[in-house]
Amino acid sequence: MDRIRRLPTGMVWGLGVLPLALLVWDTLAGNLGVDPVRDIEHRLGRTAVYFLIASLCVTPILRIARVNLVKFRRPLGLLAASYAGLHLLAWAILDMGLLWPQMLRDIAKRPYLTIGMAVLVILLVMAATSSNGAIRWLGPMRWRVIHRWVYLAAPLAVFHWLLAYKIWPAKPLVILALVAILLALRLPWLQGRLKALPQSPLKSSE
Repeated sequence: MDRIRRLPTGMVWGLGVLPLALLVWDTLAGNLGVDPVRDIEHRLGRTAVYFLIASLCVTPILRIARVNLVKFRRPLGLLAASYAGLHLLAWAILDMGLLWPQMLRDIAKRPYLTIGMAVLVILLVMAATSSNGAIRWLGPMRWRVIHRWVYLAAPLAVFHWLLAYKIWPAKPLVILALVAILLALRLPWLQGRLKALPQSPLKSSE
């Protein structure tokens, strides 16, 4: 367990770049699907969701498995925000051609786009306030309030994924169930049960 805790956070960033590198490679090699733009958009969006869920796993892993991965939560969250931003850029540039009036109409008219924009705003605000300086400036209480919006962003991100399809594939439904479990583990009565488990020297920072 100590070996995991000693891993540098730079390793998370290194691994976090791999999905983007693979996407660039597949684009240049012509390995995308019949609709390359759609494939690029969806892969970036899915990767954002995966990193967002990974950041939500940190606290349950600490409380259940007694493995302290808290130092990895910030880079995981920043990676989620980065891929969400790239997802938006791919849609705005490749799909919509930066036609701002049409983009604004679509965001207002299509629920999945409205939800997606709400998720992006939450993630970007959290990313902008993720530094130690932001914590000092906002104060711990305000900072926690802002960063608890992740509990709304995560399910909304999966709903955005589901609503983007005319049919509901199995993968996002499974991920939605996983998000529900991760959020349920934060309920007070469940947290009390987790605290009753055998204790370890590791302590939560939350």
